[in-house]
Amino acid sequence: MDNSRRNFIRNVTTAGAAFLAAPAVFGRDADSKQQKAKDATAPFKLKYAPGFGMFREHAGKEIADNIKFCHDMGFRAMFDNGLMNRPVEDQVKIANEIHKLGMELGPFVLYADFSVTSFVLNKPEIREMLIKKMKDGVEVAKRTGVKWALVVPGRYDEKLHRDYQTANVVDNLRYCCDIMEPAGLTIVLEPLNTLINHPGLFLNGIPQAYSICRAVNSRACKIVDDIYHQQITEGNLIPNIEAAWSEIAAFHLGDNPGRNEPTTGEINFKNVFKYIYSRKYEGVLCMEHGISNKTKEGEARVIEAYRECDSFQI
Repeated sequence: MDNSRRNFIRNVTTAGAAFLAAPAVFGRDADSKQQKAKDATAPFKLKYAPGFGMFREHAGKEIADNIKFCHDMGFRAMFDNGLMNRPVEDQVKIANEIHKLGMELGPFVLYADFSVTSFVLNKPEIREMLIKKMKDGVEVAKRTGVKWALVVPGRYDEKLHRDYQTANVVDNLRYCCDIMEPAGLTIVLEPLNTLINHPGLFLNGIPQAYSICRAVNSRACKIVDDIYHQQITEGNLIPNIEAAWSEIAAFHLGDNPGRNEPTTGEINFKNVFKYIYSRKYEGVLCMEHGISNKTKEGEARVIEAYRECDSFQI
């Protein structure tokens, strides 16, 4: 353990030490603060997954140090959107460290080209490209043990009726699932907001993604519910999660506005996490967001924010 990680853990776990000798007048307040200090590095209730480099000021740039630091802070998962593009030796290194610590590796981005129409078209060359992508993704999964591969179906075609596009997306996903399902790898479709970040994309809502997954009718085709995007697109977060629950396999996190850590925007993550936990969810919640204060103190605040939101009572 490097000095940065050791010092951070020492500071967190001894934060309540001054209260040990506090006079009785502090009563339950002192006990509460001592308990919070004791629990500061305990595993979270849910598998919140930092991205590599989120805690760079504390853990540095080394992959293994980042994973160990996150584990020390109570996280039991991580995610890496760019896993597929890393050198094979780095993929293996990440997988070995994750597995050694008993952690989970969240979805990697398999296909997300925002600049072209692809899934919405019924063309042999598109299908061949997608099939090759799926086969490449299977190889990454074999090396790393990742269970989910993120897919964005690309842009909307302004010259083709939306219903035809939907049918083409369903057909293309069925071809993809024929490759993924035998390999035990699940496609997770990500609806993205078109109001602020990604105008022109075909898939932009949980109800739309739900209907497509039901039409594909494969256990290898599910949804990653990005809370940030869905707050912008449709809101009504918990009812939409509940309605689409059978097709949701993963979550992305980020508050709105700002797309930073929970408690920086309008979303009541404590209630959202409580609901997800109540459904006995055992998957990954990828922390796909920025940090409102890009300093060492800001990184510590991210961890504190997750502690606050994870403190729900069932």
